[in-house]
Amino acid sequence: MKRLLLITLCLCLLAGSVLVGCNLWMVLSTRLLIHTQDTAHALNGDCILVLGCGLRRDGFPSQMLRDRLDTAIEAYRMGLAPKLLMSGDHGQVDYDEVNAMKDYAMAQGIPSEDIFMDHAGFSTYESMYRAKAIFHCEKVIVVTQNYHLYRALANARAMGMEATGISANRRAFSGQWYFSLREAIARVKDTFWGIIKPRPTYLGESIPIFGNGNLTNDR
Repeated sequence: MKRLLLITLCLCLLAGSVLVGCNLWMVLSTRLLIHTQDTAHALNGDCILVLGCGLRRDGFPSQMLRDRLDTAIEAYRMGLAPKLLMSGDHGQVDYDEVNAMKDYAMAQGIPSEDIFMDHAGFSTYESMYRAKAIFHCEKVIVVTQNYHLYRALANARAMGMEATGISANRRAFSGQWYFSLREAIARVKDTFWGIIKPRPTYLGESIPIFGNGNLTNDR
């Protein structure tokens, strides 16, 4: 019994050390790459990559996603990159983050040809893998909330891209403790994914980001 308790304790300590170590590495290695809208003026990239994060029941972007989109649209208008890359979940006919994201940006006056859609960005890791492999991005400006940017930037760098981020922290959200807890666990997974580099769910034909975004349209 004592031996079992000792083994259990050792395993818990090991798991805790891995959790803390991966989180510290990911945060400390990327924190200087994160900007606010006010400090982003000198940034430049092939594209501004927006990561999806859910839709309302009516198919309109969630408030958290709208904050990301508004931040990305401002960055585009500042001239930081010539293209927007909307990466999200379109794995089902009745759930389509990326077209909702593109429609939102177009409603703000962004030309359709400047908006690319990654229909198979099912996770942060897959979004970054596909940004490099499918869209041939070399230098990306990632837009998401601050707590998520550390992992997004670490994933982008693991794929060989030069990456900086702009925080979409425009408001506080209820349940942030839950998002942060999930993120802490996801950082461990993506630390190892960045080393192993497993293939994403889907790859496909190349669609260079410097071309016409309408090539990614599916309707």
